[in-house]
Amino acid sequence: MSFSNTGGPAASAPPGLQGHQLVLGGQKSGKSRHAEGLAAAWLSRPEARASVLATAHGHDEEMRARIARHRQDRLPGLATLEEPLQLAQALAGHSQEGHLIVVDCLTLWATNWLMPLSGEADLAGFHAEKERLLALLPELPGPVVFISNEIGGGLIAMSREVRQFVDELGLLHQGIRARCQHLHWVVAGAVFLADAT
Repeated sequence: MSFSNTGGPAASAPPGLQGHQLVLGGQKSGKSRHAEGLAAAWLSRPEARASVLATAHGHDEEMRARIARHRQDRLPGLATLEEPLQLAQALAGHSQEGHLIVVDCLTLWATNWLMPLSGEADLAGFHAEKERLLALLPELPGPVVFISNEIGGGLIAMSREVRQFVDELGLLHQGIRARCQHLHWVVAGAVFLADAT
């Protein structure tokens, strides 16, 4: 796998954006802006439609404000869908030919299963839903852009729960990447593109 620098987060969609895409980066790396750039390029096509499938829970004031900012900053014509847990079902219900779905984001989706603010973690439920998602992706009629945080590059956490979360998110990224056309690695606003397979 080799990366090429696409020149920044506003880069246009890669040629033949028909398959799924995985956009990875750290917090405030520019990954959401880049994914919206892909959606903007997609929407420039005749008859094209695009939606954001948000996975966040508005569990506190800061998170609710963050969600509101994301909604306000979204492109005109970019519809918003919300599903914090049943991601495969939501994609199956909304995916259509000519309709791009941006999943924002896998990190929060995994958090909702594995580190919920209320209730217990559901590792078995997460694994089952992940397998449904991975099995579904090749069957979807429309492309999906997945956004997620790469959190595995730092120090190994002292907490067993955090170590497990980092491991599970890394394995999820590998499974998603294997079913995507391109991997977009976003660092400090610069975007590096690689064939994902």
